[in-house]
Amino acid sequence: MGTTKLTQALLKNTKNPKLAWQLFKRIQSSPSNPCFLSSVPTIARILIRSKMLPEIDHLHLLLLSSQPQEKSLPSLISLVNLLAKSGFFDKAFSQFQSIRKMFPQNPPSICLYNVLFGCCIKERRSDCVLWLYKDMVLAGVSPETYTFNLLICGLCDLGHLEDARELFDKMPEKGCLPNEFSFGILVRGYCRFGLANKGLELLDEMRSSGILPNRVVYNTLISSFCKEGKTGDAEKLVERMREDGLFPDVVTFNARISALCSAGKVLEASRIFRDMQIDEALGLPRPNVITYNLMLEGFCKQGMLVEAKALVESMEKNGDLMNLDSYNIWLLGLLRNAKLVEAQLVLEDMVDKGVEPNIYSYNIVMDGLCKNGMLSDARMVMGFIVRSGLSPDTVTYSTLLHGYCRKGKLSEANAILNEMMRSGYVPNTYTCNILLHSLWKEGKILEAEELLQKMNEKGYGVDTVTCNIVIDGLCKSGKLDKAMEIAHEMWTHGSAALGNLGNSFIGLVDDVSRSMRCIPDLVTYSIIISALCKAGKIDEAKKKFREMMGKNLQPDAVIFDTFIHIFCKEGKISSAFRVLKDMEKKGCNKSVQTYNSLILGLGSKNQIFEIYGLVDEMRERGITPNVCIYNNIIQSLCKNGKIQDTTSILDDMLQMGINPNISTFRMLIEAFCKASDFGVAKELFEIGLSICGHKEAFYSLMFNELLSGGQLSEAKVIFEAALDRSFHLGNFLYKDLIEKLCKDGKLEEASGILHKLIIKGYKFDPASFMPVVDDLGKRGNKHEADELAEKMLEMASDGRVENKISRKPKELIHRKETKYGGDDWQTIVHRDDGSGIALKTLKRVQKGWGQGSIPSLQTEKTEFLDYW
Repeated sequence: MGTTKLTQALLKNTKNPKLAWQLFKRIQSSPSNPCFLSSVPTIARILIRSKMLPEIDHLHLLLLSSQPQEKSLPSLISLVNLLAKSGFFDKAFSQFQSIRKMFPQNPPSICLYNVLFGCCIKERRSDCVLWLYKDMVLAGVSPETYTFNLLICGLCDLGHLEDARELFDKMPEKGCLPNEFSFGILVRGYCRFGLANKGLELLDEMRSSGILPNRVVYNTLISSFCKEGKTGDAEKLVERMREDGLFPDVVTFNARISALCSAGKVLEASRIFRDMQIDEALGLPRPNVITYNLMLEGFCKQGMLVEAKALVESMEKNGDLMNLDSYNIWLLGLLRNAKLVEAQLVLEDMVDKGVEPNIYSYNIVMDGLCKNGMLSDARMVMGFIVRSGLSPDTVTYSTLLHGYCRKGKLSEANAILNEMMRSGYVPNTYTCNILLHSLWKEGKILEAEELLQKMNEKGYGVDTVTCNIVIDGLCKSGKLDKAMEIAHEMWTHGSAALGNLGNSFIGLVDDVSRSMRCIPDLVTYSIIISALCKAGKIDEAKKKFREMMGKNLQPDAVIFDTFIHIFCKEGKISSAFRVLKDMEKKGCNKSVQTYNSLILGLGSKNQIFEIYGLVDEMRERGITPNVCIYNNIIQSLCKNGKIQDTTSILDDMLQMGINPNISTFRMLIEAFCKASDFGVAKELFEIGLSICGHKEAFYSLMFNELLSGGQLSEAKVIFEAALDRSFHLGNFLYKDLIEKLCKDGKLEEASGILHKLIIKGYKFDPASFMPVVDDLGKRGNKHEADELAEKMLEMASDGRVENKISRKPKELIHRKETKYGGDDWQTIVHRDDGSGIALKTLKRVQKGWGQGSIPSLQTEKTEFLDYW
């Protein structure tokens, strides 16, 4: 068969690769046949496209065994080239190594080295890069500028910026001059790791080398400076662009807006956006769809839904600006802010306007419903997906699975997993990680370990996220040393470090190359550092921080916030601000958590003025303070006796649309009652009811504070209102109220409260009867005293006794010891020094009724006394 005919026959059987392979093997008995070598590229493409790996290995062996061997070298190199470009890097690399061993004196061209370098970098295989580089040098193959660019890019991606710079500087020694791409790659590397100033220095070098920077380099630097909060430097770069004859385009402005929004500086971004809309005469580019979507996403992330809605309405007026991506951003923003009804309306509006939601749109809604615990509604959305002609995907099922796991409904989650597999969707590592996290959270450690085994057996892969879940679970279960041991071993053994969990995990990962990629990341160190700080091991946490930096892992805001929080909690404000300074140097922006910790720390040092300064700074940065921030400010003001200033803070909260919570009103009410300003306290109580609703915590708080302040009439009104709402009495000091009413001569009111408690069917402490019975006896109301005593004995004998009041320490301080003090009513009955009339009444009733000895009136035998 001729060369052309064989190639044509192979091409005709592209869709039947096994037959094509059989045709090709007919001539394998004569490898020297010219048809054999000329048809190798064709059959290689067919086999690679069909992923017939054993046949590819067979083809490689055939080529190696062909005679003369030198003639097969181009075909071998072609096969390696095809494998590498098709994503089969491991096989391409192993075949290349065998070729180099077989033909050491015939090095391939630099082009093949470049292809393999590119694949190594994509796969993050630094070991292979090193081997290839050494082989290239020994083979005498001269690298090109493109080769250096690939290597510099790989080093930058790995965070080895110093090595990348060193290689960049050596390029002229190897006869390769850096081009604009070389500079651009290194600039991007510096900017990616928050070193925009070094990138700017490189820009100056670029100009001195006679290479004019392009827009990409400028846009990269502008974006990085914006992320670091250096908007002034970004503006100067825009001017330099103009000086170089490069007018800022929409990409330049989009880069600035994107960086500012990502940094939470939405107000600054919106000013740029507004200028683009109205200052066309100044030569500013008009915003495009990407610009609008960036601003919409920025508003949504910051919870600025009013501004986001106005932007959506303006986009809808211009139909070209509102696309499917825009609607998905708007949906995501609404659901992140728990606006479920509005999101549903948007979904309906999309259909009405002819914009068909895709599976991502539905998955956004599913995620929002599941996070809000609305699992039945999420199941309904599954039905909508099917009816719309789409199919739920792995993300859909995983989202629903996560929802059930979050609720602790593991059996339902397992049912979803089975449904997912029946529908033909194979669970991935992410799906299994959801289940694993849930099992650790529920304390089901054995089940979690079994799942790890199954993940390995099924080949789902154990990734860094999996290891982080295990490490987090160990930390929370008090096994910090074990968690740190696994994290340390991950650097050398990858995911196989989970073998430290026990003998059953020693062989957890068989694929060494895969397990080695599972190395600690920022999340790993964040978990360990946080656990060490919570355990009070600050010095060890610092060591872990230094270790992380030594591994070229740059800390993020979460890790810095962890240190700031613990220092503020311990009152080490100067240390906290030193960490803050380092945080800003690294380009990490302050978050709400950062400000919250700092305000808490400053409050402990009575630095109120500095607290107000931080709040002003938050607003300038476009960060809205949350309820925790305001609560900490109120706490600091109350602690420092500036309670009159707290009402303005409350007004500020309400104007900002931030609803105070029960903790807010608790602090305010307690502070004003302590200052005997009961009028303001009652106003705050009413405001709290209107915002947070009629909660038992509000009523018990107000009642107890009024009672301790001697406001008996107001306290009685609150208590009766609480009885009308059938609140639990555990936190109400109602016995104190009855006693104080009797002491003030208000026997009828005290008796009325007892009767109301009885009528409402409450179980309460029978000792509450004692002051009233005692007072009735003193007044000679023998009949009424006997009735109450009878009721008291009836409640005691029936066991209808309320649990002891769960007072907080502050409430115990407010309550003074009284004649009937103490929670045990039996102790009061048997006292010798105060309740004589009541005791006589009880004995008379007991004797007259012929009930004999009532066990509930006898002193209980306590086993622990006998033991001692």
